[in-house]
Amino acid sequence: MKLNGISLPHKKGTENSETVELPCPESVIISMSQHMGAPCTPLVKVGDEVKVGQKIGDYDAFMSCPVHSSVSGKVTAIGELLLANGKTCKTVEVACDGEQTVSEEVKPPVIKDKQSFVEAVRESGCCGMGGAGFPTHIKLNYDESKGRIDSLIVNAAECEPYITSDYREMMENTDMIIGGVKYIMDILKIDNAYIGIEDNKPRAIKLLGEKTANESNINIIKLKSSYPQGAEKVIAFSATGRIIEEGHLPSDHGMIVINVSTVAFIYNYVLTGMPFVSRRLTIDGDAVGKPCNVRAPIGTRLSELLKFAEADIDNAREIISGGPMMGMSVYDIDTPLTKTNNAFLCFKSSPDDKEKVQTNCIRCGRCIKACPLGLMPAALERAYDSGDRETLNKLKINLCMNCGSCSYVCPAKRDLAEKNQLAKGFAMSR
Repeated sequence: MKLNGISLPHKKGTENSETVELPCPESVIISMSQHMGAPCTPLVKVGDEVKVGQKIGDYDAFMSCPVHSSVSGKVTAIGELLLANGKTCKTVEVACDGEQTVSEEVKPPVIKDKQSFVEAVRESGCCGMGGAGFPTHIKLNYDESKGRIDSLIVNAAECEPYITSDYREMMENTDMIIGGVKYIMDILKIDNAYIGIEDNKPRAIKLLGEKTANESNINIIKLKSSYPQGAEKVIAFSATGRIIEEGHLPSDHGMIVINVSTVAFIYNYVLTGMPFVSRRLTIDGDAVGKPCNVRAPIGTRLSELLKFAEADIDNAREIISGGPMMGMSVYDIDTPLTKTNNAFLCFKSSPDDKEKVQTNCIRCGRCIKACPLGLMPAALERAYDSGDRETLNKLKINLCMNCGSCSYVCPAKRDLAEKNQLAKGFAMSR
């Protein structure tokens, strides 16, 4: 079986840009919605003094994990932030004192078994760093009655154009990645690990191959550079040949899939106890004077990041959070950095600057060939336009991962990916 996909220009212009530390900003705005799932409730109030690593937000919902202060200083406001989905969440604004004093709460967790490991990962505030932001402790807390986990899949594909933050993790933090892989395998009794890296990253493949030369159960998998190779179901199949069936999780098929930067973070937390308070991200695009990879405190305003990278904000046509395929346009220049932001792209021009002329579907089938899950985007568009919920569900609209491949290859310039997302919401509503 061969999965579909498309070829994209890589545009990895920052692959050799070593990570630089952003100077501590004057203040940060820390969102209480940092991951997929329920937002947290602030645990602090205006006037409180906070330190780096101190828990400032939490919620006891199943799909939630805590938020920690990324700086030391004083809480100046409890505000609200408008999210991309139209909802709002609470924020905690902290005026930084410049000292970056570490909280007394920060200490290595005591881990004895799987359950204490899961609890520790939750307390770290860890969520997937590849973009989706799924709380990691939920992945690790799999149902053992459904079968044993025998494979750890480390997602190091980084298939979107421009983004190189995971690549720099592999080049700069290799030992922590390998340490994290071995630790997770040991604590969860997993037999084999597969680190999947696209073949457009030969230096990373070589480096990790050398580091694991004596580790017979850690396999470096050279993946074809094909978008969306980094999607969970795609990389699981590419690494093991196993198909994650509809309605199933990787754990239902003996696998856990974790982003490469997430693995390194977990190991660092085990060693130091420092929770998720900063992250590496790529800043690039033709409106950016100095494209770079930068590590910044969670809550740093986008305007600060773009200023650091010498972006021409006044003449920017579009700013994207994430990659050009699955990223979202940013509506506010002061949007705060969250745990799920792996890139900000700033453009003043685009290949699509000419007016896009949409024409009728010519039934060429390119969208079907491009879809990694074998869906029929043109048929889904017709069903949505006619308000046909039954057909949308028959055609499995719920499986769409919003990779954008269908829109990218469509010669008629149809907004297929956009329609699919509208159709998913429509099909589930009654």
